[in-house]
Amino acid sequence: MSRRSAELTTTSYAMLGMLATRPWTAYELAQHLERGVGRLWPPSARSNLFNEPKKLVALGLAKAAQDAVGNRPRTVYAITAKGRRALKTWLDTPGEPTRLESEQLLKLFFAEHGTTAQARATVAAIGEWANERVAENSAVASSYLDRTGPFPERAAILAVVGKFMTDFADMMAAWADWATSVLADWPDDPADAEPDWATFEAIARRAATAPPSL
Repeated sequence: MSRRSAELTTTSYAMLGMLATRPWTAYELAQHLERGVGRLWPPSARSNLFNEPKKLVALGLAKAAQDAVGNRPRTVYAITAKGRRALKTWLDTPGEPTRLESEQLLKLFFAEHGTTAQARATVAAIGEWANERVAENSAVASSYLDRTGPFPERAAILAVVGKFMTDFADMMAAWADWATSVLADWPDDPADAEPDWATFEAIARRAATAPPSL
């Protein structure tokens, strides 16, 4: 493994992807990685995000230029030819499988050590999050339909990824509605709840009815 590949992380490549779109300041990169790309890949600690552009510059994958907004100096980062080659090489690899990261589901996984009221509150929070994401994605889609989206040249790609994100949020919202109805019949102690055997049966049948792989 080369020194460069050993030091670059998925967050590094996400930042290179942002720089390949246009130049940014470190603050703008951190903002967009947290609010946009962060929905696909949770970024590192905020302090690391501000250090990441400097690391890319040190590796020759990005360059820094001094700029100013009024009397306020700032550093603007742009991708280099070497950075574009590194990004292209990364895009040529399949990447790690999709992973789910949810502290809320983890809490639900250990619900028997708490109360049903706590479990219901967790499910409600998941449903609220999902509905917020659906509304957010809808607003983004509307901005592109109105031709006011910030990256019109990326609309074709954003539509494909946006559908996944919206379908995922829809699934989470539907699941939260279902889970709410199930937990409505649970006693105060989740450890005393009766299993929903019909759900196990439905899951078990999935393998027999799943479409063949392409």
